[in-house]
Amino acid sequence: MKFKLKSSMFVALAFASSLACTAAFAQTKLRYAHVGVANAPQTLYADEVAKLVKERTAGRIEIQVFPNSQLGGVGEMVDGIKAGAIAMGHHDFASLGKIVPATAVFNTPFVYRDPEHSLRATDSRSSKALQEINKQLVDKGGMRIVGSFFQGTRQLTSKEKVLSPKDMAGKKYRGVPVKLWSSMLTGMGAVATPVEVSELATALATGLVVGQENPLPNIFNLKLYEGQKYVMMTSHMQSVLSVFVNEKIWQGISAADRKIMEDTMAEVGRKTLDWDKETSAKYRKDLEAKGMIFVESKDGLDLEAFRRSVLAQVNKDFPEWSAYIEEIRNVK
Repeated sequence: MKFKLKSSMFVALAFASSLACTAAFAQTKLRYAHVGVANAPQTLYADEVAKLVKERTAGRIEIQVFPNSQLGGVGEMVDGIKAGAIAMGHHDFASLGKIVPATAVFNTPFVYRDPEHSLRATDSRSSKALQEINKQLVDKGGMRIVGSFFQGTRQLTSKEKVLSPKDMAGKKYRGVPVKLWSSMLTGMGAVATPVEVSELATALATGLVVGQENPLPNIFNLKLYEGQKYVMMTSHMQSVLSVFVNEKIWQGISAADRKIMEDTMAEVGRKTLDWDKETSAKYRKDLEAKGMIFVESKDGLDLEAFRRSVLAQVNKDFPEWSAYIEEIRNVK
């Protein structure tokens, strides 16, 4: 009897130990979607975050990255994360505007002093404006923004040389399919035409649009030089992207592992600033080698006219953003 009792206790202890080990090494797999193409900074960012998070959580968190619109375009990605079919992803802050319109304020043209300021102002751990908007995203969309990173300064491209908003009047230019981009392009004088990034090359080739705007790495990696002749160095927007996650999935991750993920995203986000500095000059040379002509202030590009016109349009279309814009500008 004693032998049987001891044997039963041993089995029970062994089983409990096995369960404990299983729990300790339980793996959470997160599907991470984005629209970036190979070698683009946003693709490098997602891959680096996934690699480091897996290492730093000893394999407890595995992020499976699906780039190049594999899980759908921007709208489908946002809807998938809201529903929980996709755990997380990244895109412009404005892509969450259909859930909480004010989220797009972080993409406001001419709102940041420089790339470094853009990351400080969009750090979910310290940004007052973002913390306020995150509460609304959780309540209305079941998701939150947990990171941000720098993709580059957005520039304007066209088949024709552009020096001021007058040169874009009545002409169709592609914008990210969200309201803020339409407002910005309207302020630039153009007829805003929403087109998904996966369809941009075709839209340019067929003449659906005559121009678009993107950071230099995207312009090169999307091979836009095949249908565009000029790059106007308007620097109208510091392209900082948001990383957002389904709230239920996020809360299902331990606090310790959530901190590892947040710290890792912030660390890699800072790296993107260095990546941009290192690659901007290279991409300009590469684009010039492909025949693109760069237009700057010294060539007659009227930056002040663009700034005044765009900000006037944004203030007209989004008067409720004034308090958020003030908070963003006050970030040191």
